[in-house]
Amino acid sequence: MELLVISCFIIGYLAIVFEHSININKTASALVTGIICWTIVALMGPAQHASFSEFQSQFSNLDLTEAYHHFISHSLGHHLNEIAQIIFFLFGAMTIVELVDVHGGFRVITDRITVQKAIQLLWLVGILAFVLSAILDNLTTTIVMVALLRKIISNSDQRKLFVGVVIIAANAGGAWSPIGDVTTTMLWIGGQISATGIMKSLIIPSLVCLVAPLLVLSYRFRTLKLELFQSSTQDDSDSSVSDRNIMFFSGILALVFVPVFKTVTHLPPMMGMMLSLGIVWIISEVVNSKKDEELRKPLSVAHALSKIDSSSILFFLGILLAISALQTIDVLASFSSWMNELVGNEDAIVFIIGLASSVIDNVPLVAASMGMYDLNIYPMDHKLWQFMAYCAGTGGSILIIGSAAGVAAMGMEKIDFGWYLKKIGLLAFIGYIAGAATYLLLYSLI
Repeated sequence: MELLVISCFIIGYLAIVFEHSININKTASALVTGIICWTIVALMGPAQHASFSEFQSQFSNLDLTEAYHHFISHSLGHHLNEIAQIIFFLFGAMTIVELVDVHGGFRVITDRITVQKAIQLLWLVGILAFVLSAILDNLTTTIVMVALLRKIISNSDQRKLFVGVVIIAANAGGAWSPIGDVTTTMLWIGGQISATGIMKSLIIPSLVCLVAPLLVLSYRFRTLKLELFQSSTQDDSDSSVSDRNIMFFSGILALVFVPVFKTVTHLPPMMGMMLSLGIVWIISEVVNSKKDEELRKPLSVAHALSKIDSSSILFFLGILLAISALQTIDVLASFSSWMNELVGNEDAIVFIIGLASSVIDNVPLVAASMGMYDLNIYPMDHKLWQFMAYCAGTGGSILIIGSAAGVAAMGMEKIDFGWYLKKIGLLAFIGYIAGAATYLLLYSLI
């Protein structure tokens, strides 16, 4: 029966990877896969795997079948608790970002970019995306930066090169922040990493991951003459300048507050995010209280909620359910042992996981890894978890389909898979290796 669960997971995984070929949305495949995997686990009956054997010993007064039913309910409840924390955290973060966006808050940054030279704009865009991604997240940063570049660079081919830089920078910036990338957030919420630990250990490797490609591109851009729009400023919101500033800074401070809240209270990050959302919500109501109903509607939280990509949230739910089913029947622990025997070196295993994330979505890869390695053996801020946060976060930049940032940019700018591989892929790979080497070197010196 374990083989049946694994087969179901593989089929669902292939459906996710080839969603465009089969014309079935990956969210639908993920949800079906997750529920079917759990259904098989529930119907397979008592099985002799380590997790059930340990659970059964605590309920020796129950017969085997009844004990197994209790085991399934207990395991599913435990995993749903962890998954719900991630889902509500993402929901809160996405709502805050959308609320800032509908007020035109991001123009606080975009309207101040006035550089004309290619190399100057290259470094400005790269560093800005790197910083924004650490504060917001790589997906949101990519959407904002692509919108910004559309206002600045008129030549489509030139703009695509800069969008490629944004993908690398956003993924690198998200890797060292607990709220900058979904996978880093998963590790943070799961207790594998701490906010201060991941920031101290990965900020330099992540920066190297960005700087290496920028240096190569700076050499190529020596003679490049940008084709720019005459004006990069567009009034796309009914909010006043003061309202934009209020919403921008309140949103940023609210997001930065979340890791502080977790550190002080030791409550789950989801609680801090919900508190931040409530505060920003109140601020938006006060800011728009004197406006007419017609003007308030597009600036309301209800409108911001309608713009949230709920499909991506359901995708996370489905894939995390599928992973948790495999974890419940000890498949991931067995796979971990097999990988350790085959490869032998944990650093090499994590490095391979990072490369695999350029082909396969990094969310299920990290979710699987979280189930493969026990926190009792690999405690919080262990080298394994920190290196995994870096590799899974930045490895997705090598191929455009390897990260949410890349997929978003692909759709917004109609970037071809082959074009990205030829123009950006090697640069991203150079940055990935450089950052990984930097982390391992710094760790050996500590």
